[in-house]
Amino acid sequence: MKHSDLTHQIIGSAMEVHSSLGNGFQEVIYQRALAHELWLRNIGFQREVEMPVFYKDKQVGTRRVDFLIENHISTELKAITRLEDVHLAQGLNYLEAYNIEVGLLLNFGATRLEYKRLLNKKYWEDV
Repeated sequence: MKHSDLTHQIIGSAMEVHSSLGNGFQEVIYQRALAHELWLRNIGFQREVEMPVFYKDKQVGTRRVDFLIENHISTELKAITRLEDVHLAQGLNYLEAYNIEVGLLLNFGATRLEYKRLLNKKYWEDV
């Protein structure tokens, strides 16, 4: 899978954060901790990147992605009891809107880190 080494490193970084902090904090705490862990591991990232959202080639708004990692992977963080289908749908919609191939959805709110790899279907239809 494309970018699997990098997604593995990101998930490992998130596991380190969750192992250290546990669950129960607000999302922003996990964002800051993950940013520090990514920095320690020399993984390039941008936080709170404002991305345009298009509809039929017309920009209709913007949305901030929690992390854009090495300009390839959209990473959304949650701090909720458990991930639900609506969160997966949201993550997939962001990939399509941002025209990004791969994304991660990380949930720090559960007793164990939850993560989902997300693939933009327009890049993976023939795979």
